[in-house]
Amino acid sequence: MTGLASPTLRKAAPAARSTPGTSQGPPRPRRTALLPTAALVLGALYCLLPVAWVLVAATKADDELFSTFTFLPGSALGDNIGDLTGYRDGIYWRWMANSVLYAGLGGILSTVVSAFAGYALAIYRFRGREAFFNIMLAGVLMPPVILAIPQYLLMAEADLTDTYASVLLPLVLSPYGVYLGRIYAEAAVPMELVEAGRMDGAGEWRIFLRIAVPLMSPGLVTIFLFQFVAIWNNFLLPFIMLGDDEKFPMTVGLFTLLKQGASQPALYTLVITGALLAVVPLIALFLLIQRFWSLDLLSGAVKS
Repeated sequence: MTGLASPTLRKAAPAARSTPGTSQGPPRPRRTALLPTAALVLGALYCLLPVAWVLVAATKADDELFSTFTFLPGSALGDNIGDLTGYRDGIYWRWMANSVLYAGLGGILSTVVSAFAGYALAIYRFRGREAFFNIMLAGVLMPPVILAIPQYLLMAEADLTDTYASVLLPLVLSPYGVYLGRIYAEAAVPMELVEAGRMDGAGEWRIFLRIAVPLMSPGLVTIFLFQFVAIWNNFLLPFIMLGDDEKFPMTVGLFTLLKQGASQPALYTLVITGALLAVVPLIALFLLIQRFWSLDLLSGAVKS
């Protein structure tokens, strides 16, 4: 009897996957992270409020712009667009077309150069590769205002100032685009595929065009989008290079209208309407090319 424990004296063993001494209750609801959520909401408001103001202000007539409540919509959007179109025989649309030319052609050329340079830096091994790449990274940290005057002097020596080429040529080489090109090439183009192509007798150009470019396409689309937006919003370079307002992009053209608005307040409405219309191509471009993005760059390419 001494070796047997009475059933009444036995202690129940703790339940599996539970901590002794704690009560087993229903699962607690997850706490909402109030501080990060509030910070994100404030950040979104900070970014969207100016856009909302431009959208509302573009609907107001000249006499309503400064005399009505800020976010009270008007009914003169169609008239404002008509006045903007009729200003100086529609020069605003000439500025818009120039912006499309600079951003579209400049973005394509910059993407091509970034693809070539990024692929070469990622795949090939040659002397001075890392030094060249580090110099390119230093270019990312260089403010554009420091490069604007030397670029102008170079274009002046080549007699290219006040031409479309004076705006396009400095934008072709993008240090940040080359950096992204190398990162995407290293992540998306396995050396196994490159070596397999070489063993099958494919040349380097064919490997690049048939293997590397399709695998790098999501990254190249990203580079093009970044470059397009950067060139579209570029102000300093065309402001320094160009003197003929027929060659102005939209940013410099709207700046000239804004300066004239000090003596002609009616032009303020045209500037706001033009700024609203300038956002439309960016939104359309984003909606058009987002379907080319892919989350899996190496989907089924190599079985590791």
